[in-house]
Amino acid sequence: MISIDHDPRDARQLRDAFGAFATGVTVVTAVGADGRVGLTANSLTSVSLDPPLLLFCPARSASALPTLRTARRFAVNVLAADQAHVADRFARRGIDRFADATWDDLNGLPVLAGALASFVCTLDAEHDGGDHVIVVGRVAAMRSHDGSDPLLYFRGAYRRIHVPT
Repeated sequence: MISIDHDPRDARQLRDAFGAFATGVTVVTAVGADGRVGLTANSLTSVSLDPPLLLFCPARSASALPTLRTARRFAVNVLAADQAHVADRFARRGIDRFADATWDDLNGLPVLAGALASFVCTLDAEHDGGDHVIVVGRVAAMRSHDGSDPLLYFRGAYRRIHVPT
């Protein structure tokens, strides 16, 4: 295979190069004055064990971002391989994103039943990330489930791996 140099100012080429890094897929949820909101994010990163911090990077244009900021509390749900339909719903606008999935309550926030892990966080910090925002959350509670394979995103498509048990 031949390696080709690209111009990082070309958004399509940059997106394709970033897509060479496989990521997990999450749904971030919050509750505001107008009810539940959420978004799909594949930028989850563990930051620190002490204190327990994580980060994700929503687009500045994300419709859920104002509620996340106001509520100052959110949940991050790490999706299992069979939950691609949930990721798709939370990436769309103008629909009931919470339909067609089962939601539980964890410390007053909606968490997805069957998610590999769910983290309830308080907003710890927010940083400029260009056309995205770097949101740092302090983990206040968490839940995890064994037995499912993760949902991955790689080169513009959902992928699956099988993790032997």
